[in-house]
Amino acid sequence: MTQSRRILITGGAGFIGSNFVHHWCRQHPGDRVVVLDALTYAGNRANLASLESHPQFRFVAGDICDRPLIDQLLREEAIDTVAHLAAESHVDRSILGPDAFIRTNVVGSFTLLEAFRQHWLAQQQPEHFRFLHVSTDEVYGSLSPTDPAFSETTPYAPNSPYSASKAGSDHLARAYFHTYGLPTLITNCSNNYGPYHFPEKLIPLMCINILMGKALPVYGDGQNVRDWLYVEDHCQALDVVIQRGQPGETYNVGGNNEVKNLELVEMLCDLMDELAPDLPIKPSRQLITFVKDRPGHDRRYAINATKIRTELGWEPQVTVSEGLQKTVQWYLSHREWWQPLLSPEYQAYYAKVYSETA
Repeated sequence: MTQSRRILITGGAGFIGSNFVHHWCRQHPGDRVVVLDALTYAGNRANLASLESHPQFRFVAGDICDRPLIDQLLREEAIDTVAHLAAESHVDRSILGPDAFIRTNVVGSFTLLEAFRQHWLAQQQPEHFRFLHVSTDEVYGSLSPTDPAFSETTPYAPNSPYSASKAGSDHLARAYFHTYGLPTLITNCSNNYGPYHFPEKLIPLMCINILMGKALPVYGDGQNVRDWLYVEDHCQALDVVIQRGQPGETYNVGGNNEVKNLELVEMLCDLMDELAPDLPIKPSRQLITFVKDRPGHDRRYAINATKIRTELGWEPQVTVSEGLQKTVQWYLSHREWWQPLLSPEYQAYYAKVYSETA
């Protein structure tokens, strides 16, 4: 019997965050779940619509940099667990405007850690309190084709403003354990995919562009390699880390699915050709267009998830072919979710990022 929790989930209206909120409410129906989200461009309250009437669920629109609000929520909700998923997370946006990434990912994480530390002290440092900081494999930098996968002891070498800001917040979470004894946990995950993924990210972008008969922009030569993790597998890993992880430890979470970007796009094209009726252009592979590479584009990421498997018993259940089929079917059956997100602001951003061909 696991202990019931009163959990604050930051960024819970975003992609991974909303999937994690749904997971937690399913797996722990008696727990109090409070979601804090600033509802920026990638936060969408519609992601949580089915939970709004749940008696143990509360949504709060707010900023993780707002210390008085954080203090109030921790106190009035008697929070004992924080799952910190709020982050600016799109590398391209961090290149165009890094300011928001430093504010949210570094200052926001510090604000949460300090508020939770004071709350923990006021409650006499209960042993069951937990602060989970959810991070990325991008903090480790880039791998060559022959390098071993990232492990928890790989030195940090971030290459974008986004990954540098996440590295900074990882260091803060680690320092709060070593300096103050605050029961922090860190996870570093590979590329997630699945439902509720904002359209500018690679997989939903390709699905939506195929449906609209638009070009499929692939950076550089398309040979960049990513390890793909189905979001529900990731949510299960976060759950396991909160329940059984050792405070002060870091756990890498990977999907064991290394795929080149071009191969992934080709898989999506073939799935869409098979599953989507009345595509404007078919076969959709002819839409693939190579565009100028992203500055500082990391060549390869790969995660060694041995530690979380051997110590906590988690491993991914969904293969990339299974996960992509589920994801494509979700986007086909949820047009009412993604169509409103293709705003003029989004279109302007899209044009700025993908305007130059390779």
